[in-house]
Amino acid sequence: MNLVGNLFGSSIGRKILMAVTGVILIGFVIGHLVGNLQVFEHPDKLNGYAHFLQSLGPALWIARIGLLVAVIIHIWAATVLTLESRKARGPQPGGVTWLRATLASRYMRWTGYVVLAFIVYHLAHFTLGVVQADTFKETEALRHYKMTTDYHVLGFTAVHAGTEVLDVHSMVILGFQPPLVALFYIVAVGLLSLHLLHGMDSLFQTLGWRNARWSRGLRALVTLACAAYFLGNLAIPAAVLAGKLTPKPRVAAVAQP
Repeated sequence: MNLVGNLFGSSIGRKILMAVTGVILIGFVIGHLVGNLQVFEHPDKLNGYAHFLQSLGPALWIARIGLLVAVIIHIWAATVLTLESRKARGPQPGGVTWLRATLASRYMRWTGYVVLAFIVYHLAHFTLGVVQADTFKETEALRHYKMTTDYHVLGFTAVHAGTEVLDVHSMVILGFQPPLVALFYIVAVGLLSLHLLHGMDSLFQTLGWRNARWSRGLRALVTLACAAYFLGNLAIPAAVLAGKLTPKPRVAAVAQP
């Protein structure tokens, strides 16, 4: 109980909470991108991947709840630390803080808010289906897709050929066809990449992994990783808008009389 109190009740503890939840969330967004990039492969890949995740049942919901808790703690710790920092600094001469701050750190709070709004919209579309309902994976048009090949996870067959699954592949493509939705996604992942740029840089400092010897190298590595993350996410809506990524003909399951 004392450990919990120290984590939530002190500035150092809140920084540690931000760092730990940041690692969890960074791992999630990278894994999420890797999974989504399967949209460029045969529909069996993304559809099999999505079906495998759904088949995890309670474990998937435990992971979702854990991510939600991590997001809440991350936002709370960031807000409290920001307020404490402002109170400790007091009034600053105009331009002093602005000149010393990097672009990513200047807009850290605002990028966080935009990213939060995007997460809410993303969940409302791809998980709950309450927006863009006509492209949701559980609509009648996208509900039936029969796997043509096995889908493997770590060498094991997770989804067998012939299994009827949801057509997530088509849902993703159709979801990005409206230009405004695609543009919002591009802007949001761009801001998320800026958020990650400052957050990962601060993470190394909080965990004591950054020093004068390799500070520049770490920053270059973080910048490269965030640029790659942005370009990976950009590729999907850009390919859809350019007409390079379209729903492929699929083998539909035949309803039994």
